[in-house]
Amino acid sequence: MSEGNHSRVTKFILAGLTDQPELQLPLFLLFLGIYLLTVLGNLGMIILILLSSHLHTPMYFFLSSLSFIDLCYSTVVTPKMLVNFVAMKNIISYPECMIQLYFFIAFVISECYMLSAMAYDRYVAICHPLLYNVTMSYQVCSWVVGGVYGIGVIEATIHTVCMLQVHFCKANVVNHYFCDLLPLLQLSCSSTFVNEVVILCLSAFNFCVPTLTILSSYSFIIARIIRMRSTESRFKAFSTCSSHISAVALFFGSLGFMYFQPSSVSSKDQGKVSSVFYTTVVPMLNPLIYSLRNKDVKLALNKLLQKKTFQI
Repeated sequence: MSEGNHSRVTKFILAGLTDQPELQLPLFLLFLGIYLLTVLGNLGMIILILLSSHLHTPMYFFLSSLSFIDLCYSTVVTPKMLVNFVAMKNIISYPECMIQLYFFIAFVISECYMLSAMAYDRYVAICHPLLYNVTMSYQVCSWVVGGVYGIGVIEATIHTVCMLQVHFCKANVVNHYFCDLLPLLQLSCSSTFVNEVVILCLSAFNFCVPTLTILSSYSFIIARIIRMRSTESRFKAFSTCSSHISAVALFFGSLGFMYFQPSSVSSKDQGKVSSVFYTTVVPMLNPLIYSLRNKDVKLALNKLLQKKTFQI
């Protein structure tokens, strides 16, 4: 591709969350704590599910995959954000920026479809319990998880290839704390029409398909719960789904606010705040949401701790 008279940008400067010096240290400590909790919570959840045989079920297979995704895309974003709080200029090279963009998109899209897969799993478990083991066999779950990652990789490749066609000339300050699609396109000195069409189409697809899957699954679940005669059975079914509903609302709400607000009223600072929720807060909260109200996880953790104590 000919560069013409343009001098290509070889590195970007990430503006970060704030430019106020008095907030740098408090925010660094805050997000460092959030990241440590994210790593501890998600890694702990993965290890607990691997070591506890009675958690080797489709529900926890999907949950361990969700924890892996949360751990990965938080790690793609947060360490670079922490650098911004302690460095004079948070510089990232063009190749590093594209790599960060690729893996962030891959994992965040995978999270969308993993949440919808978990909703379908709950639908089968509550509405068709007798067929659950057959419908959600290990082979089926493996194919579902493979498909989730496959969609993430394919769409991340499409977005990244389109971004590689964009020219960046003199402007190199990204008004964000990581390399994201919209802040990068704002720096372009070439046409971004194709990129915008791709973002609009794929974002709508990734928002609508998982959302419709989740809504339809929970419509059948709610109808099933209403028909249950036992109050205990209703409470158990609802408590099983409430954690997932909370995670879905938080993730899709912040993601939708970031990518679907009209450009005429969009605020760069609002976009940053919205991004904080789905890149740092949601990965930290998911292990808490799925474990604090889950008796199976608590039981597995107690058994594991007792076993380690006995060995010592």
